[in-house]
Amino acid sequence: MEKTHAASSAAAENGKGKKRSMLEGSPGIGLFLFALPMILGNLFQQFYNMTDSIIVGRFVGEDALAAVGASYSLTNVFVMIAIGGRFDRMKTSVYTALITFLGVGIFLGVFGFVMNRQILVWLNTPENILDAAGTYLGIYFLGMPFLFMYNILSSMFNALGDSRTPLGLLIFSSVLNVVLDLWFVLSFGLAVAGVAIATVMAQGLAAILSFLLLMRRLKGFEADGRIAKYDTGILASMVRIAIPSILQQSIVSIGMLLVQSVVNGFGSSVLAGYSAGTRIESICIVPMISTGNAVSTFTAQNMGARKPERVKAGYRAAWGIVAGFGVVILLILSLSGRSVIGAFLDTGGTGEAFETGYAYLSFLKFFFVCIGLKAITDGVLRGAGDVVVFTCANLVNLTIRVAGAFLLAPVIGVAAVWYAVPAGWTVNFLISFVRYLTGKWSRRDLVREEPTP
Repeated sequence: MEKTHAASSAAAENGKGKKRSMLEGSPGIGLFLFALPMILGNLFQQFYNMTDSIIVGRFVGEDALAAVGASYSLTNVFVMIAIGGRFDRMKTSVYTALITFLGVGIFLGVFGFVMNRQILVWLNTPENILDAAGTYLGIYFLGMPFLFMYNILSSMFNALGDSRTPLGLLIFSSVLNVVLDLWFVLSFGLAVAGVAIATVMAQGLAAILSFLLLMRRLKGFEADGRIAKYDTGILASMVRIAIPSILQQSIVSIGMLLVQSVVNGFGSSVLAGYSAGTRIESICIVPMISTGNAVSTFTAQNMGARKPERVKAGYRAAWGIVAGFGVVILLILSLSGRSVIGAFLDTGGTGEAFETGYAYLSFLKFFFVCIGLKAITDGVLRGAGDVVVFTCANLVNLTIRVAGAFLLAPVIGVAAVWYAVPAGWTVNFLISFVRYLTGKWSRRDLVREEPTP
């Protein structure tokens, strides 16, 4: 029997009883406990991204923050491509995926290094920050292979039922990144370049440690027969699974990239405020996206075990989880919204930057539950292998965000950019939810028998 991503966790037992199974017990507790390390890990990922912006905004200046912000949406597209490349096979699959995504990372790194300034020009980046943004991106793209390898290796650990190892590595790399940020910016005066160098170094070391730990883990798996280092058949299977996930996870980032070209047209002060707001938004959506990923794994395991009713129970529990997160986020931003925006901007900055960031968060804080509902519903469809509808739903989400920004910004100003965000999330959720209600996802057979050679 060949196991697809739906049943891979059952193959991940390493003989030490450390696998987290979600086939038994309370669905809600199982989901929350599995999601928690991913939430903490992704929070640390966003934490050191946010630290970059705080250090630049406070110690270098508003224009430097705008330059990093102008780069953020573009780099986030590549991050989502790397995260989207998930797979769930054993040794040959691991080697095939590592080789493939290392090659993809090198190709995109070279492409981004060569083209980054031209892309920034296409995105209407303000002239006064163009050089700084180009410097940041050029260095960042040199570390693209590390970015890809780190995210793929993290996905491998999660597929093996181990969400704690990626968390530990993220904590380590986050702390290292903060230390290096302060060292390069304050001690050496490297400004935006120092922030980019610190990020590449922290990600590079995390990728190397992840690789060594995974190779050690794989020694505990018994292999039947010869292990190939590369298998094109497995690659084709992984691509079939990975492409919809890459598209789904990249859509929000692509939307941000296109929408930012609208924001850029309002000048560097507005861009600085928008950058601060989107960094905080990135932290707020972490528990929602992580819960959606946990639902995907939960669905995959239980569909592989032919327990669709348990999937439905888990999905109902996930509603309560994301609603709880939504309330907590709303309360935190209502009580401290001005303080968190102020952390990014020094006292010499413009009031326009602060008011832009604050207005962004003041509106969006009421709607984070919408992306939570979208994430968990997409998670069920993705985990069940029912990928077409949720991919289309995310494309609609992208269309709404981009169209809203381009069509309404000339009329009502930059606020059109954030008015379109919850509209896209909500429509995306409704499309996926209608598909969920049909029950067709539960009739997909993700475990197939194959002749024994």
